[in-house]
Amino acid sequence: MIFKETNLAGAFIIDLERREDERGFFARTFCQKEFAAHGLKPAIAQTNVAFNRHRGTLRGMHFQYPPAAETKLVRCTRGAILDIIVDLRPESRTYLQHTAVELTADNHRALFVPERFAHGYQVLEDCTETSYQVGEFYMPAAEGGLRYDDPRLGLSWPLPVTEMSAKDRVWPLLEEAEREVRLRMQFGMIGTVQGALL
Repeated sequence: MIFKETNLAGAFIIDLERREDERGFFARTFCQKEFAAHGLKPAIAQTNVAFNRHRGTLRGMHFQYPPAAETKLVRCTRGAILDIIVDLRPESRTYLQHTAVELTADNHRALFVPERFAHGYQVLEDCTETSYQVGEFYMPAAEGGLRYDDPRLGLSWPLPVTEMSAKDRVWPLLEEAEREVRLRMQFGMIGTVQGALL
């Protein structure tokens, strides 16, 4: 695997290191030792799949609060998405900054999302499927989210939104939620941190 850290410390784009021949190629998509060598938590508690019927569908911006903060390894296995993550670590120099990565079935790229990040994506093609390996079990009591169109986040989505869950439409704006987010996402409230903070 080829690990490239994004502008947000601890968040990595992961490309395949292919071994190609006349059949096609073979590549490793996950290895505990390689993830640990890059300072990433290699635990997998759940693996999820999301099928999206329509181009323009938006999912996000989701996270879980400590002590159930989760890592995610996101890959698009059919179609294409624009994946966006937002740093919610109050002690980070990149707090509230984001990065966007296009993940497609053709580029075979993955995005590693550290704990205490919000995550969401928009579907770029009909019948798109995503797979994610998650480092913590889903805990409804720890669930949180932010609005995809919050002006303070300044996220740029490439398409008009065609589909979205009712829950994602009503996540609070930062103006309402930031005090709770900062308090509950503080460094001291979790046992481990993924990657060195800037």
